Parts: sequence; C-alpha cells; structure tokens
Amino acid sequence: MTTSRPAPTQFPFGMLTDDAGGSADPVLVEIVQGSLASIEHEVETAIARTSRSPMIRDAHDFRAGIHDRLLRKLTGRSYSALVHPVARDFPIDQMKPGDVYFHNDVYRSEGGIGHLPDLCVTVPVFSGVEGEQRVVGFIQAFGHHDDIGGAVPGSMPSAATSVYEEGLMVPPIKLWDAGVPNRAALTIMTRNSRMPESLAADLDAECAACLMGARRLGELFDRYGVDAVESCFDAIIDRTTDTYRREILAKIPVGTWVWEDYAEHDGVDEPQLHTQRITLTRTGADDPGGERVVLDFAGTSPQAKGPINHCGDYSDGVFLKKWLAPILRNLADTPERMAELDVNEGVVPLIEMRFPPKGTLITPEFPAPTNARTFVILRLLGVLAGVLAKAVDGRMPADQETIRYTGVYGTDLVGRPYLMREVLGGGSGGRYYADGEDTIHVVPDSRNLPTEFTESRFPFVVESLSLAVDSGGPGTFRGGLGYEKHLRMLADAHFMSIADRSILACWGVNGGLAGRPFEVVVDPGGPHERLVDALADAEPVRAGETVRIRTTGGGGWGDPLDRDPALVVRDVVWAKVSRRAAEEDYAVVLTGDGDDLGVDEEATVALRAARRSDRPSEVFFDRGPGYARLADGAAFAAVDVVRVPQ
Repeated sequence: MTTSRPAPTQFPFGMLTDDAGGSADPVLVEIVQGSLASIEHEVETAIARTSRSPMIRDAHDFRAGIHDRLLRKLTGRSYSALVHPVARDFPIDQMKPGDVYFHNDVYRSEGGIGHLPDLCVTVPVFSGVEGEQRVVGFIQAFGHHDDIGGAVPGSMPSAATSVYEEGLMVPPIKLWDAGVPNRAALTIMTRNSRMPESLAADLDAECAACLMGARRLGELFDRYGVDAVESCFDAIIDRTTDTYRREILAKIPVGTWVWEDYAEHDGVDEPQLHTQRITLTRTGADDPGGERVVLDFAGTSPQAKGPINHCGDYSDGVFLKKWLAPILRNLADTPERMAELDVNEGVVPLIEMRFPPKGTLITPEFPAPTNARTFVILRLLGVLAGVLAKAVDGRMPADQETIRYTGVYGTDLVGRPYLMREVLGGGSGGRYYADGEDTIHVVPDSRNLPTEFTESRFPFVVESLSLAVDSGGPGTFRGGLGYEKHLRMLADAHFMSIADRSILACWGVNGGLAGRPFEVVVDPGGPHERLVDALADAEPVRAGETVRIRTTGGGGWGDPLDRDPALVVRDVVWAKVSRRAAEEDYAVVLTGDGDDLGVDEEATVALRAARRSDRPSEVFFDRGPGYARLADGAAFAAVDVVRVPQ
C-alpha cells in the first residue's frame, strides 16, 4: 500500500537584510566567515574524539553544518542535511535553549536524509539577554551509524522491497527539551539497534558537540550584534551567488544538452539499466527567470523494487542542488581556484530543477526502500559531469565511484558478536590537465579504517592494502586507482557488500577509456574461490579464507595513444600500470627492466599508428565492456555520440 505525500513544503530562498548584505563591513564579513568555518570544524573534531563506533570515530562518515534562521547553509566546507523538516514540524519561535531535535525518516526529511542509518541532530542557536532570546541559527550534524535495526546487521538489506525492512524510522522529534534528554526516545532507538552502546555513545557525542557549537555561534552574535552578523551572512551567500554566476555559469554556453547514465542492479530484479537522465539547459541573461542552469530529470527510470531509490524532489530539490553543485566547480579557471569555491546556499538561486512525476528513481513513493540510494545520488554527480562535458568541449573530469560499503560480521574468538563496516573509496576520473587521484573518498575527511584498529578489535588480519594495479581507466590523463584489500578471517563470518559499478565501469571521456569495475573474490587462488555479488548481505566466509576487495578505478580522459610514453614508464615503475597494460592500453613498447626500463620509441610510434585507425572518434564516452551485457550488445548509448572540437 502506498500513501501520497502532501504538496511539497515551500521554503523560498530569501535574504535577512534589505540590501542582501551590501552594507556589511567587509572586514567583519571575513571574520564571520572564518569563525563559521572554525566552529564547524570544532564540532566535527568533538564528534570524532568522543564518539564510539568505527563508522563515526574512525571512518569519519559524518559531517556538520551551520545554517541561519532562514535555514540557509552558510558554510561550504562540507555538505550537510537540512533544517527544513525541523522548522516544518516545530515552530521556531517556540524553541528553547538546550533543545535538540532528531530525525532519520527519509520521507519526512525534505530530501536531506538518504537512508535510515543517517541520523541527524539539530540544535537551535540563540542570542539575546535572558528571557528575551530568539533563534538566530542552527547547528546540525548527521552521520552514518552502524545499526538502526532492520532485517540485516548494518540496516542496509540489499534485497529490501520496503523501507520498513531497513530499520527504525524517526520523524523529527525533540530529543532534548531545554537541556533534558528524552530518555524514552533514546531507549527505543537503542533497543532497536544491534549495537546499542555504540549508538548511544555516538548520539551523546553528536548532541554535545552541536550544543557546544551553538554556544560558540551564539558568542559570535553577542560579540558583534545580531544585525551586523546577519548582514555578514547575507554578504557571504550573495558573494557565492555572484562568484558562481561570473566564474562558472559564464563557462557554459547558452543551449541544451542531454546525457544519461545507469545503476546496474537493485538487489531484487536481475541486473539491468536503471536510467538517470539529465537535460541541461543554460539560460541567457534575457531569459525571464534570469541566468541559471536548468536540470530536467525527465527520462529517469521508474522507481526500483530494490533499495536504490532516492527522495530528491522535496523542497524544490534544495538538498540535491547543493549535492550536485560541487561538480560545477570543475569549470573554474584553475584547480587552485576550484578549491577556493565554497558550496553554500548561494548556489541555490542559480540552479532550477524539474522533476518527473512521482514514481521514479529520484521521486519514489513511500514506502519504497532507499538504503542503497548512493547508486543514484553518486551516479547523478557523474551524469551532471557528463552532460556538462558535452556542453564545454570535454573540459570536465571522467567518472568516479567513491562510495561503497563492505564489511564482515559474526562472533569473535571469545564469543562476542561484532559488526565491522568500511567505506572504501576509489579512483577519481582523469582530467583535461592531470591524472585522476587514487583512492579518494567523496565524504569530506572520511577514510578507510586503520589496520591497527581493526586487527585489534575484529577477528581478521589485513594481509595487504594497496593500489589496484591497472584499475585506472587508460587515457591521455589516466584515471585514479582504486583500493585492493585482502582480509584473512580468523573465525567463520559473513561478508556484506553494498556496491555498484561491478558491471558498468566508471566511464572515460573524450577518447579516454573506462576504469576497472568493483570486484570481491573470496578465497582467491584457493579451492573455494568464488566471486561475490556486489550486493550481498551474508556471504559465508570460513576461518582461514581471504576476502579480496578491489574498488573501482576512475575513467580516463583523452586518447591513451596520446599519453606521454615517459609517464607510462613511470606508472609501470610505480606499479600503477602493468607491463602488459602499457602495451595493450597505451601502445607503448617497453625495453629493459627495473632501473633500466625504457621505451622503444620507433616501435611505439609504429604501434600507435596502427591502433589509431580503429578509434570511433564520434563516440565521446567509453562505458567499458560491461555496458554491452546490459544493453543487448550495444557498445554505446545514443547520447554518447557527439563530435567535439580537438
């Protein structure tokens, strides 16, 4: 049974001051902006130092955000959830110092929460004298927690067909009332978790850190005055809008382009192409709505039976706008300038989103499952990069896939139950000016779990952790490499995986080739060697067996036959590219070995000349050999064909 949601709640973009911060003291603007970044960092540091679970404390799969009383995100250091659902359900003028609000309900989060393990706490910030205080902002933290109930350990059942199977849903509630914790609510949540102590400790850490951040922000208002600080907030937001309009939108010609990419499986049906399509329109200055980027998602596939759906269409897509906006930074003049550009609420007026009717991958109807929604929101980053590449003559990075969850669970050597999950990154795409980066993590400051910690706490040995040789897509600029990690189990256990890109690789662009896909093999080279599906809840692993995990490499940029042979030699020396791949992928004929490794230049020129005649120059994207398996033998999609000036 499905229930339709009410009309979308409207949270129109607005300003706190009449002049949009135009009269703000520029020196004070810099002080306020630096203070916001410092407070946000202090909140995250406090959470990392006082939490308990490996996912929060060690993997750092969480983030903080600072918002003003208009619910606008002020900081650009990381992305965060939304305050909108709290403000929708609890009148701001009735909030009190010491209140803490909590939610994780995907369908009641206005698009800010993607799956139930992401728990969000929100603390209002107050300014004024005792008895006359009013809300001037919000501190928020949300992160991925080990277990919130549901059908399987970790609360991410790969074959879920309903959100009810995925864990405990909590709509916005008041978790602390004027400094007093709601013990009944905390008891219900921990009772539903397989890891109650970790959950309780993490929630305490997040609540305390946000309350501390609220005090810090309140001190800023008390020091400079509410009017002055709010004028600075407007100036910060307006400056971002102006910067993106001048430096980013100006790089996109007026026009319309379309591209699509795919998730490959949903855990329920057989692997197939689950389409996510973006039609991008860059409007001109004479457009009635002004200069902006319009993203139309018409053509996206119907919602999946399995848990790959994402609720993106709430609050006019304001969360999705800020999620996708970092892709636009690739159009900055230099990489250094790109790193300087914040993504705060200032990007929202420059992006218009047009969603298809309810019932698609990004407009699912309750109670569609969502725990593997990364398959959609990560893919949308790539779809936006791809459609922009068509618009700007290829000056965008190739594809990357940098989130997947792997882990093991069972009983340790002294009979205690355990759960270990890890978010392993992958290689980023090659760029028009440089190779991709190796083993990056898209969640800010997140990382793989330290070997010393995991071996002391869980019954396995990390036999090796290295770069996955040849995983980066060949190109003039090679894709970054993924991880290769070997775990040898000391006790019988179950392996879990929530991963995409095991059939469809990270695509290459402008002549670059796709990277290698994700792969998990149990007992490699042994008598029980077997390939594990990328969506697996409970793959049995015997004591003594090894689990080999290889994560995705980024796609390549530009024709690999144009790569400098000296760089290929360097990559072989560094064990990033094998000797075989040097010849097969780059047509570089090597001589010698070790310190004497070199290039047979004459043979290389001849081999490359022979290879060039086979290049289909009109095909702008390379999806790798797995695409044909799901596309009835087709080598490429119709939207992949484009001629780009060289």
